[in-house]
Amino acid sequence: MFGYNFWLFGFMHQFENNFKIVLGYPILLLVLMWSVYLFDFSSTFDVYRLGVYPRTATGLVGLITSPLIHSQEDIKHILSNSVPIFVLLASLIHFYKSISGKVFLIIWLLGGFMTWMIARENYHIGMSGVIYGLVGFLFTSVALRKYKPLMGLSLFVVFLYGSLIWGIFPLETKVSWEGHLSGLVVGVLTAFVYRKEGPQTPKFRYEIEKELGIEPIDYEKLWREKMAQEEAEANKNPDELKAEKAEEAASMNFTYTYVITPKKSKDNSQNSTQK
Repeated sequence: MFGYNFWLFGFMHQFENNFKIVLGYPILLLVLMWSVYLFDFSSTFDVYRLGVYPRTATGLVGLITSPLIHSQEDIKHILSNSVPIFVLLASLIHFYKSISGKVFLIIWLLGGFMTWMIARENYHIGMSGVIYGLVGFLFTSVALRKYKPLMGLSLFVVFLYGSLIWGIFPLETKVSWEGHLSGLVVGVLTAFVYRKEGPQTPKFRYEIEKELGIEPIDYEKLWREKMAQEEAEANKNPDELKAEKAEEAASMNFTYTYVITPKKSKDNSQNSTQK
């Protein structure tokens, strides 16, 4: 009973720690987003000027700050980004815990830098570029790994955010399609870079033994070879069998060894008796 309670306590403790990590960082990110939004709403400072402004030195500041800034003209901008970033970041941390931090930073910074390189001359703000990057990474990573437990994640991402694909085209002038495209491209490339890290498809025992050079004896192969040999012998005609037996008999060498036992003399036998 004590052992069972100890195991249950350990499981609950591990679940609690994972729960805190998986949800803690997304919640912290939302707090930052909404804090910046409220500060922008209540202050006279034009926070949007901290966004990415392409091909200018001052615009490079937006590589760090732009995802946290959202439009004051329409609250739908930050609302539409809050739920996706929470769900996608939590999924990234849960399924790719060991590399989630690196992947997130790469998408955040390189996605912004690519936007700085290719975008129109205007301030580009919002978390949507990071969202597109996470969608691209999660979907591509699952496709590359072919790991069944992650297939559900791929379907989940496509079901919820498959319509985002239209955001990479210049359909609306006020939408930064360049930021969306940059995030998506960086996310896909990051999935290729880290394809050998994170969760992997488990290998079968014979695959591991083959890599280690300790493959077991292939009894099935030996049996097949023996059956093929017996079948080949059975199909031979009598003349070939006689010729093979004669050749085999001619090649045999027999060695005989003779040991001669010396006979005891009469005198020696008498002496031995007297003793």
